[in-house]
Amino acid sequence: MNRTLRILLGISTYGLSTVLASGNIYAYTGSHGVIHLTNIRQGNNRYHLVMHTSTIPVALARKQYNPVTRMELQPAVNQAARRFGLSTALINAVITVESGFNAGAVSPKGAMGLMQLMPSTAARFDVQNVFSPRENINGGSAYLAELLRRFGGNLRLALAAYNAGSRAVIQAGYHIPPFEETQNYVPLVMNYYRRYLDNPGHTVGQSSLAASWTPPLVIHLSSP
Repeated sequence: MNRTLRILLGISTYGLSTVLASGNIYAYTGSHGVIHLTNIRQGNNRYHLVMHTSTIPVALARKQYNPVTRMELQPAVNQAARRFGLSTALINAVITVESGFNAGAVSPKGAMGLMQLMPSTAARFDVQNVFSPRENINGGSAYLAELLRRFGGNLRLALAAYNAGSRAVIQAGYHIPPFEETQNYVPLVMNYYRRYLDNPGHTVGQSSLAASWTPPLVIHLSSP
């Protein structure tokens, strides 16, 4: 077994469970044999993947909003916005509410990834790997763009359909369906949408989503 992995498996007492809840584990060996472990690469290409933890419950993912990951994903968000004619603020708002920018989020109903795509939706928009940030963003953005066209550019109805399905919106007489989750979801996304429009660099700051976010844990160990 790789020495880094042996060490990784034996240091749960150092709080590694906090990292494991947040996604993949990356490592590199620095000078003097010190092994650096983190759940994000921090823009450092020396890190390499040593443990893959692809999924976490969506409720936990939303609470662990990750502003660092959000910034790293902006090139993919910008590309999807251009491709599908959407605002980057809208894509960021949906991802914030859906997954807190945790790519491994999975809901009890089976929705997966950054934009919480159901398997049927992922297949429909040719998403091969729903946990790939770029593929998931493209699939979710394509779906959003389609819903906006279907509901005549009405953003609130498109968001309601994203959450509850188009049929529910139509059956509600082209209004937001009377489901508590959807009634809460639409204004929450709209709130973040306005924030991102006003301040593209907004990192959610004082919001409840960020309240429980803790900085990524980096563990420094000396090799035996």
